[in-house]
Amino acid sequence: MSSARIRRMLVTGAVGQIGSELTIALREQHGPQNVVAAGHRTAPSPALRDSGPFEFVDVTQKDDLEALAIKHEIQAIYHMAAILSAVGEARPHLCWDVNVNGLYNVLEIAREHNLRVFCPSSIAVFGPETPADNTPQETVLRPRTMYGITKVGGELLCDYYARRFDVDVRGVRYPGIISNVTPPGGGTTDYAVEIYYEAIRHRRYECFVREDTVLPMMYMPDCIKATIDLMEADAKRLKHRADYNVTAMSFSAGELAAEIKKHVPEFVVTYRPDPVRQAIADSWPQTIDDSVARAEWGWQPSYDLAAMTSDMIAELGKRHAEGNL
Repeated sequence: MSSARIRRMLVTGAVGQIGSELTIALREQHGPQNVVAAGHRTAPSPALRDSGPFEFVDVTQKDDLEALAIKHEIQAIYHMAAILSAVGEARPHLCWDVNVNGLYNVLEIAREHNLRVFCPSSIAVFGPETPADNTPQETVLRPRTMYGITKVGGELLCDYYARRFDVDVRGVRYPGIISNVTPPGGGTTDYAVEIYYEAIRHRRYECFVREDTVLPMMYMPDCIKATIDLMEADAKRLKHRADYNVTAMSFSAGELAAEIKKHVPEFVVTYRPDPVRQAIADSWPQTIDDSVARAEWGWQPSYDLAAMTSDMIAELGKRHAEGNL
């Protein structure tokens, strides 16, 4: 299927942090009626609900998901539905069911109906044995979380469907994603989003990881750009499938706080590491080598820490002044 033929898209997990903003971006690019948003139980925001079609669906129920794809004549699925790392540790059985069985259903539907699929992976696929600095594209994948295990399984499953059934499936390993629009949804890197909101609201924040914790991060506009760019890339250039390393910046929690203090001088941060999330963070890389994505489909981020912080503070400050934060 060529990129030019893809006009009708389905976004699962459309109420989530990435899915909600991805849906809006796709609707702006392809037209509101051509992008169907799907969520499970959480009600969509007014912006998501009013800007195009919305459906409720459980991705673990293949017949329902397939009926939805047929109803809307879907040609591509952005499969964003997932249980994230911190929630996955609290509810590992649910994490497996949604992340693995849900993906299997999507890939089967794609095989049967010749659909293109985007399925995100995560830096959670890495583990303590993975090189922490400049983590390469091909490396040890031995995660210590159920979320990471499901993402490794997902990468392998996508690769299998591409080789065995010629399904056009693509994906990236997202780092921590920071947004000024959608609140975080149970991930280990949530502190890097919460800290901005609390800096504007209360001028203080208690961080749940150590001050010296360094993780790869990306601002939401770059996240959306990477997702859409990969889906629209020439398939002939792609040598990988759903496991592209991508990143934009790496910084410690302390460096993040210091950057925010340049805009909010009275901001105070204290550190009280949560044992579960700190252990997860310590098992992940600090910096990522994404040279393969840059070479194969031209990945290039636009935001560094300073640019992201300026934009986050400006946007959140405006909403707070309007009483909308």
